[in-house]
Amino acid sequence: MSSVFETLKERGFIAQVTHEEPIKELLKNKKVTFYIGFDPTADSLHVGHFLQMVVMAHMQKAGHRPIAIIGGGTTMVGDPTGKTDMRRMMTREVIQSNAENFKKQLSNFIDFSDGKALMIDNSDWLLNLNYVEFLREIGVHFSVNRMLTAECFKSRLEKGLSFIEFNYMLMQSYDFLKLYQDYECILQLGGDDQWSNILGGIDLIRRVESKEVYGMTFTLLTTNEGKKMGKTEQGALWLDPNKTSPYDFYQYWRNIHDTDVIKCLKLLTFLPMGDIEELAKLKDQEINNAKKVLAFEVTKLIHGEEEALKAQNTAELLFSKGVSSNDMPTTEIASSELSEGINVIDLLIKTKLISSKGEARRLIDQGGIYINENRVEGFEIVIKLDDFKDNDLIIKKGKKVYHKVKIIG
Repeated sequence: MSSVFETLKERGFIAQVTHEEPIKELLKNKKVTFYIGFDPTADSLHVGHFLQMVVMAHMQKAGHRPIAIIGGGTTMVGDPTGKTDMRRMMTREVIQSNAENFKKQLSNFIDFSDGKALMIDNSDWLLNLNYVEFLREIGVHFSVNRMLTAECFKSRLEKGLSFIEFNYMLMQSYDFLKLYQDYECILQLGGDDQWSNILGGIDLIRRVESKEVYGMTFTLLTTNEGKKMGKTEQGALWLDPNKTSPYDFYQYWRNIHDTDVIKCLKLLTFLPMGDIEELAKLKDQEINNAKKVLAFEVTKLIHGEEEALKAQNTAELLFSKGVSSNDMPTTEIASSELSEGINVIDLLIKTKLISSKGEARRLIDQGGIYINENRVEGFEIVIKLDDFKDNDLIIKKGKKVYHKVKIIG
């Protein structure tokens, strides 16, 4: 069995490992059961989760068995990691609905047939715990002083850390113990911000079972400037096509910074390293060719080859000819709303191309908004029915963002 450890290391995934040599030997010589957790705090996975899914796929292809834990139980509490304020409390019904969406999206990417992978909701055991018994059997193994040194808690102490959030590390650690006992899971993976929680689980298993298990974290998806990648003006870059269209998804990767292209090709695609090294040789304007490869490959993985081709063709048409396309992101507007016209700023907000009137005024002032290829020169311009050609109107923001407005009714 080939070692996936070297693959993950070569492609830049690995951030920290608890026992590097034993992990390398295990992954090379044995079939290992490992797990990654996904808390359903939204109704769709996003591109940050996708990096974790790629790791799972690499591991599965190398013969190892993934367990995807859907955090229906832990989400009831909320992970304080990376948060400056306490998460909004969610109802059980919303969490369950989100969990079902996560399961569908994960199933499109990981092979769960014939026991090749497992998907389990930790609400199956966490929601039925007796709290006093849990404190006596699990809580007794945790030092408050040691927990407070964890980065996920330290960063919250000044603003306030709720007691309910303080329980999160115990719950995630208990997940690892439960999976070790029931499925012989000996390896937990996660983003590097999960390091403290992973160590908590390893220590708990050592104390309860007197067994050694392992942890490995992978790099967070950030730009070279250290900012979290996958944030757009509309929010996160979602995997659900109803929340982020395949075209917008494609365009995000097509327009990333030059310095991030090769890293993303390594982390988010399965292109052979030899091919990526060839793309890394491209300089100046030629880097756009590497961006096109990245955008197509990532969009194909999430939305399928047909949607990736549509997005690619739409982008090529727009940038080469400036023409409309049926696959362009579209906002529909009733003809009745145009009976007296609509202010250009109000139209921009309606299409969600901008987030505020202030941003719209700034873009117009800088000459960054075009209607049907004509630059918008003032804030008071009113868009009327006559401005639409065959019921369509094309808005361009900057040089690369196009949006179609379509009249209905």
